[in-house]
Amino acid sequence: MVLLIVAHGSRDARHAATVAALRARVAARRPGLRVEAGFLDFCGPRVEEVLAGLAAQGVRNVVAVPLLLTRAFHAKSDIPAVLAGAASALPGLTVRQAGVLGPSALLTTALERRLYEAGVRPGDRGSTGVVLASAGSSDPEANAVIADIAREWRHTGWCAVRPAFASASPPRTEDAVRALRAEGVRRVAVARYALAPGRLPDRIAEGARAAGAEVLTEVLGAAPEVVSLLVRRYEQAAAEAAAA
Repeated sequence: MVLLIVAHGSRDARHAATVAALRARVAARRPGLRVEAGFLDFCGPRVEEVLAGLAAQGVRNVVAVPLLLTRAFHAKSDIPAVLAGAASALPGLTVRQAGVLGPSALLTTALERRLYEAGVRPGDRGSTGVVLASAGSSDPEANAVIADIAREWRHTGWCAVRPAFASASPPRTEDAVRALRAEGVRRVAVARYALAPGRLPDRIAEGARAAGAEVLTEVLGAAPEVVSLLVRRYEQAAAEAAAA
């Protein structure tokens, strides 16, 4: 069995570098498990190329884990189509798509890790408002998931938590920061709920700075919690395959 990390891809070289770091850390976490990475667009190798190479080497079973935080268009349409097309062109190769990474308590832990790295202290929770800023989607289900995460996260002791989106849906990051200010929140932190750097995470950063947020986190990147989730989604899908 091979674990294939399926990433969207980006023209930003930092995206591919983050995927490479994740692949290496997952491989280190699970010695003996072959871990590959492929991209849907912009970067190489493409998913189809990786699968063709694996089939040529005699690999028969692959678990494809989408490097996605929500179940939006790419998880529902793009990735299934690519995987199905590749599998039909490669007789003898079975490809099972695992679940997306989020939502998960591990991702909330990773978000808090980034907040503390950016300068927030555990004792600041009660006086700090957080903007949970994600890329945004045209899929209402995906955006609703972000709103649910923000609502649940608020109950862990933060002064306030508001969702925001870099594209496709309001509110924008800067609007969410200003809304917290209007509510009397003095210190605002923007937590970038994104896996890798790129255009939309940069847009979140621009909005945070424009509205004067005191704290801006790095993206989740190759955080230990993201590595753990990739392994968990692989193991869940592999177990389902074995039981089928």
